[in-house]
Amino acid sequence: MPPASKAAGRTAADAPALLERGRTLAMPVLRAAIDRLAPPMDTVAAYHFGWLDADGRPADGDGGKAVRPALAVLSAEVTGAAPEVGIPGAVAVELVHNFSLLHDDLMDGDEQRRHRDTVWKVHGPAQAILVGDALFALAYDVLLELGTAEAARAARRLTTASRSLIDGQAQDISYEHRERVGVEECLEMEGNKTGALLACASSVGAVLGGADQHTADTLETYGHHLGLAFQAVDDLLGIWGDPAATGKQTWSDLRQRKKSLPVVAALAAGGSASEQLAHILATDAESSDFANFSEEEFAARAALIEQAGGREWTAEEARRQHTTAIEALDAVDMPDRVRDQFTALADFVVVRKR
Repeated sequence: MPPASKAAGRTAADAPALLERGRTLAMPVLRAAIDRLAPPMDTVAAYHFGWLDADGRPADGDGGKAVRPALAVLSAEVTGAAPEVGIPGAVAVELVHNFSLLHDDLMDGDEQRRHRDTVWKVHGPAQAILVGDALFALAYDVLLELGTAEAARAARRLTTASRSLIDGQAQDISYEHRERVGVEECLEMEGNKTGALLACASSVGAVLGGADQHTADTLETYGHHLGLAFQAVDDLLGIWGDPAATGKQTWSDLRQRKKSLPVVAALAAGGSASEQLAHILATDAESSDFANFSEEEFAARAALIEQAGGREWTAEEARRQHTTAIEALDAVDMPDRVRDQFTALADFVVVRKR
């Protein structure tokens, strides 16, 4: 389960509307951008976003949580600009995010995303790679075609975030083949893989609205810590999440041997459960039959992680990063309404179930 917090009460009133606003504002521009892709990449991308089914028929699929678009359009309001000013940034960040999902699904061998088969499973690995590359290039087109100094600044920040995201994915893959990974190493990887793009989303609208460097940097600090909270919750859901809510297999991160925060924290804790877990995971790494393990075997590993304290440590880390993110907002002068909405989105991150 994700960590509970006193935030749960106020999230219900604010966050869903903010997420829906970001989705509604960004969606027409996102669809228009995808329509510019050459066939068949346009239809493959439309399948990925849930707009078409596997046979090319219109669909009303789950397009994701839309946290990044919500942050991007909200950040424009920090400068006094209309939320629409942040739309190109929202779309650009969403395109880079989905580039990473297409490639991650292939690299991780994930067959399900958002309750349906992943792109590589339906359209093949080559299309997953090509469409991911196309989305990445398209993100910069969407920003730079604005032709303003603010757009160039925003594109530069997106470049920095994209490089960090790729570094984080490389770290994540390398950690799967290591027997031990330190907690700080894991946090660094997750800061790169998730925190960097949420940091960019939290500032890109403000940059397009003419924000100074201090304001943009501080909003990025908020987004970075929000990203770490977001990933900590993802790590909890990757082991204990309900497949009906997450759209992924039971024990999905354990099946991939991911060195996620609960695993790393459990291994670092010491004690008999930690030692037993370390022995089992070392044996798993040498097993030729790992893919055929039963549900009970994965459940036993999850139980050891929990007994060693990995689950509670990760839940507490999500709460800590959530608090740090909100405190960062104190360094920026913004309307109280906008500050409250940033807080509501942070609250949503730590109480979600998918």
